[in-house]
Amino acid sequence: MLFDDRQWVATRSPGNRVDGYLFAYGHDYREAIQAFYLLSGPQPLLPRWALGNWWSRYYAYTAEEYLALMSRFHESEIPLSVAVLDMDWHIVNDDRVKKTGVTGWTGYSWNRQLFPDPKAFLDELHNRGLRVALNDHPADGVQSYEDPYEEMAAALNQDTSMGDPIHFDITNQAFVDAFFDVLHRRFEKEGIDMWWVDWQQGKHSRIPGIDPLWVLNHFHFLDSALDNKRPLTFSRYAGPGSHRYPIGFSGDTVVSWNSLHFQPEFTATASNIGYGWWSHDIGGHFHGEKSDEMLIRWVQFGAFSPILRLHSSNNIFSIKEPWNLDAPYDQIMTEYLQFRHRLVPYLYTMNVRAAVDGLPLIQPMYWGYPESDEAYNVPNQYFFGSELIVAPINAPQDPKTRRSQVLAWLPPGKHVDIFTGVVYDGDRRIWINRRLNDYPVFASEGAIIPLDSTPILENGCRDSTMIELMVVVGLDGTFELVEDDGQGQYTEKINFRRTRISFHQQAGELHIGPTSGGDLSPHTRKWNVRFLGYSSSEHIQVIADGEKKIINGEKASNGLLVNLGSHPDNFRVVVKLKGYPALNVNQPSVQIVEFLHGAQIEMDLKSAIRGIVGSSNSILLQIGDLHTLGLRDAVLNPVLEFLLADSRILSAKDN
Repeated sequence: MLFDDRQWVATRSPGNRVDGYLFAYGHDYREAIQAFYLLSGPQPLLPRWALGNWWSRYYAYTAEEYLALMSRFHESEIPLSVAVLDMDWHIVNDDRVKKTGVTGWTGYSWNRQLFPDPKAFLDELHNRGLRVALNDHPADGVQSYEDPYEEMAAALNQDTSMGDPIHFDITNQAFVDAFFDVLHRRFEKEGIDMWWVDWQQGKHSRIPGIDPLWVLNHFHFLDSALDNKRPLTFSRYAGPGSHRYPIGFSGDTVVSWNSLHFQPEFTATASNIGYGWWSHDIGGHFHGEKSDEMLIRWVQFGAFSPILRLHSSNNIFSIKEPWNLDAPYDQIMTEYLQFRHRLVPYLYTMNVRAAVDGLPLIQPMYWGYPESDEAYNVPNQYFFGSELIVAPINAPQDPKTRRSQVLAWLPPGKHVDIFTGVVYDGDRRIWINRRLNDYPVFASEGAIIPLDSTPILENGCRDSTMIELMVVVGLDGTFELVEDDGQGQYTEKINFRRTRISFHQQAGELHIGPTSGGDLSPHTRKWNVRFLGYSSSEHIQVIADGEKKIINGEKASNGLLVNLGSHPDNFRVVVKLKGYPALNVNQPSVQIVEFLHGAQIEMDLKSAIRGIVGSSNSILLQIGDLHTLGLRDAVLNPVLEFLLADSRILSAKDN
């Protein structure tokens, strides 16, 4: 998009000119995209509240129904951060709309039957810690029946005596000024925080070669930055450079496994054009078929997506409320929605990293391992920030084993599943098999992931007064937790609050703080550490401000939990583990028996498998014996996964 001296959209000079840019970085994709950002502009810093759970549905809620819904989320201890009102917030099927012959998709008058007091409604949502977005289809302009029609017409010097509509013309500067200053500002003064620009403005404009979506996204984003707010809009992709106008809406999604399978690859490869902040219809929007299992896998993917926005159509059978699901789906969905808000300290740090360092939150595996052929063969797998690898499950579980599987590639090194604590060797492909309540997310040796450990998370992604650090021993690691007060638009002018966290493998020490910069509460925090895939719980030293105490950790299913208590930000806290810390050696026979307990297969077959894996034979002989049983892949693969996950098992058996 070109601009003239007045910063208004312009056309190219006549001729067959082509702008060419050569990015000569070989396979260094990260440096290439950083150079692209230098040319095109960086990804902006998102407000913290955008990283929580969004509720969105194409449904004609009344204000009372909507507030009751928000209350039910609160009662269910499910935090939200954004409430999206789809198009039924404005009049759609009113007689005035029908009389004009327009579609009703465009509207700028509150539906007073549904929302008799819009400001009171919006105030109540804000009181509950929520930001509010309105859906906007601007293509039909402003009709004579709209509340702001006269004011809009006056701003444009348009005669209203005949009731002629005000046509949408995003390339007309006077229209654009009135579009924001009159049409949108009235709703923002009532309490609207952001806009969902939902297509329909067409592909052509009065200026040849100008896509109206480009112009709309550009000026919407700039307008959202008024009053020193962090700019944010929610619209569709208009082409290279669209990363400057987050957040992206990927479009209406059919409820199907195929749709779910497509979204991880779509999201990861979008980083190749610098577009990092996508919002998908989590759970699917319309059509398709009902599958609670599919919904769970979609929400799990959403928890490890740039934005988690639950969305559905007005079909009464299109259910996204967890409490409307049967057990255990209701509880699993709730847990992952809660976990999304626990991730916010990590996500916000990655948000700053994306804006400052030009590194998108989600990256394809080949960005980290460009010379490995295997990294290109797992298009659905991705880095989730600097510390995590996600291998999404996009297919239904086997009805007999109650496991879903995905063929993953783990890079060199050792990795720990953050939910199960199972340790895996890297530099290979492996079938990962998971129960419905587990999702394949891996942290490598030296990883440090900060989580909000507040027992009951409130709406709005508030600053964390309680932090849990997930740490993987085995290698040195560092992480800098970054926070701010939410003020300021330009990262170079923001006084970030930084807490350096480091793990020193040789010494077996974790160092936390002290915090520097910023002027942000809380000034005292409660800290916990969860050492993933590690269980040596005795004689752990905690040193804070020179005072030393000895504590024991609490063993958990995925590692060891150590409670450090509360400490001021200006303290350095040191956690010293006993000896030279090493990851647990897996116990495949225990893990396999657990799998067999849940498998709906023949009892004698279960006993035969247990007998083989519980024998003193080498792993190689055990695998050979397993193959003589003629097991289906759905049964064999989980057994082999646990037998082969950790090569230290092979060494132990051989000895």
